[in-house]
Amino acid sequence: MNDREPTLRTRDWSAPPALDRLGNLSLAVGVVGAVLLALGFFSSRELFFRAYLVGWTFWLSIALGSLALSMVHHLSGGGWGLPIRRILEAASRTLLPLGVLFVPLLFGLGSLYPWARPDRVAGDHVLEHRAVYMNPLAWGLRALLFFLVWLALAFALSRWSRRQDATGDPGLIRKMRRVAAPGLVLYVFTITLASIDWLMTVNPHWYSTMYGIWFLGGQGVGALSFLILISLFLSRRDPMDEVLVQRHFHDYGKLLLAFTMLWAYFSVSQLLIVWSGNIPEEVIWYHDRLNGGWQWVGLAIALLHFGLPFLLLLSRDLKRDAGLLAWVAGLLLVMHWVDLYWNVVPAFSAGELTLSWLDVVAPVALGGLWVWLFVRELKTRPLLPVRDPYLEEAFADGGH
Repeated sequence: MNDREPTLRTRDWSAPPALDRLGNLSLAVGVVGAVLLALGFFSSRELFFRAYLVGWTFWLSIALGSLALSMVHHLSGGGWGLPIRRILEAASRTLLPLGVLFVPLLFGLGSLYPWARPDRVAGDHVLEHRAVYMNPLAWGLRALLFFLVWLALAFALSRWSRRQDATGDPGLIRKMRRVAAPGLVLYVFTITLASIDWLMTVNPHWYSTMYGIWFLGGQGVGALSFLILISLFLSRRDPMDEVLVQRHFHDYGKLLLAFTMLWAYFSVSQLLIVWSGNIPEEVIWYHDRLNGGWQWVGLAIALLHFGLPFLLLLSRDLKRDAGLLAWVAGLLLVMHWVDLYWNVVPAFSAGELTLSWLDVVAPVALGGLWVWLFVRELKTRPLLPVRDPYLEEAFADGGH
């Protein structure tokens, strides 16, 4: 390491030109997609809002999952997180524009949530009982609180990280840990409430105590999948080609396997709890998703969100091959969207499998805008935190 350290600390860690091309392409996709979404809004508002909810939640989950992984890295230390810290920080800083992109959902409450429609609440004892919590004003105020917490955590960690670049002060590590420790607790708490507010209450008579932790597990899978894909992109270009190497992808593959197993455990646990309880108000949620064609989507999720990736990620050789690992990550990223779609859309489909063109356009359009925002944030900092005191430990074996 001693002969490499001066090079690591003094070389130019600016983003490669290819990142600009990726950002420009993403922006073009996002703009075209936004035009199509606008057309969809005027042609069918109900389809627009349900597609927008799933697409927006998908990209939010990647940003929030990145924030959580960043906090885990600050608490656990280790060399695995240093090469990707700037990726995680950049993804976390997109939470502010994602908060702006949340605004259209405020105009679709009546289309998405039965509890937001007075005619549906009247005479429904369950909705009347829950109206103190489930009403538009309380829903909006909670959303504002969630974003304030997430933004405070993301920008506090990002600010200390920037100051570390400027000063190299080793004491900043402790400050970031002091933010990350309570931050993870707040993250789990707010994610649980947000998943209930935004996703679970599209079926307002149904509830699950496992729903928040299921959503958290899916965020881990989505964030790690995106992380692997962008890491592969950077690892094939200067200057990160000498930093993101085989052993790092092996570490990320192991983390992806762990979160895939956690997501599966949470999903199966929820199913077993609901099924063993055999309460009509709870079982109906799975009835709608295991009939009318939706059962084939559920089977695809079981096989492609867990079964196949689990078997593939058991291979040490695959995890050490960045190209093959990226294919698994890409599959899981797609299936993460399918999982969200399967959770939300059956509430609006009257028990029959449906897929609108807006359901496809929304995640692509929002994804184009989000990737452009992510690239813009990633370019504002050096790609490697070279003044971190643990840099030597991270590359102690020469990066291999």
